[in-house]
Amino acid sequence: MELPAALVDDLVRRALGEDLGPNGVDLTTAVALRTPRRARARIVAKSAGVLAGLPLALAAFSSCDPAVHLVPHRRDGERVERGGLVLEIAGDAAALLRAERSALNFLQQLSGIATLTRAFVDAVAGTGAAILDTRKTSPGLRAVEKYAVRMGGGTNHRFGLFDQILLKENHFACAAPESVESVVARAVARSPAGVPVVAEARDLGEALAAVRGGAQIVMLDNFELGTGLRDAVRAVRGEAARLGRRVALEISGGIVLDNVAAYAACGVDRISVGALTHSAKALDLSLLVEIGAVAPEAVR
Repeated sequence: MELPAALVDDLVRRALGEDLGPNGVDLTTAVALRTPRRARARIVAKSAGVLAGLPLALAAFSSCDPAVHLVPHRRDGERVERGGLVLEIAGDAAALLRAERSALNFLQQLSGIATLTRAFVDAVAGTGAAILDTRKTSPGLRAVEKYAVRMGGGTNHRFGLFDQILLKENHFACAAPESVESVVARAVARSPAGVPVVAEARDLGEALAAVRGGAQIVMLDNFELGTGLRDAVRAVRGEAARLGRRVALEISGGIVLDNVAAYAACGVDRISVGALTHSAKALDLSLLVEIGAVAPEAVR
């Protein structure tokens, strides 16, 4: 799923408005340039990674200079090596300077998410486990951060509270003394058609109760890596089979790049990793400007 044009336009408008203030003024450029000038610029990768956010970067430059000429050399989801050319730009120099930071902020942050996601996806290749994100996203930027996860080869978990039922420990605590099985069963009975019920389990007892309650997905939360987790996976699958059901197993909590392959090898179907969006390091990109009477045709 691509980024909706309306979302891109709104985010770029807000980003530029944040930078330029209520009067739309770049004070530094206004005093530094005597007259309008043409410029050519290049965005270059200073470290290797996976790109995401190009539609937002392009929109930032176009918003500041509708006549700007843009030539992307990579697409979202593609790898770029250190020193690789990402984008060439030709247009009004002042406009390029106005757009520079907003364009790079989007591109660097989202590319960082895509790069980290690709590393997790590569680490579990061949195991059958999918790498999922979470709702641990920057407020107001969830749609584009989840887009970046997809560009890195990951899978989106629920978008928000409205599109999936995910019963967590605090839901069970608020429903106490009702049992886990009873809460799950009620959620399954009341869930809208096509909306899956995911139940978090902190131990094997809760996991088996979630299966008996009818959960389609059981999330094993903070289970220790090793024999205990493998036994839990077998027990949950066995209970589901006894009931004539197929239950997907998800693992979350304490998962990092160094141990994700070992978690995947325990036989789970899904691995959710909040770090994909809340702890990704921005990809190092740089915009280099050359001043001169550069015609748009000069950029190829």
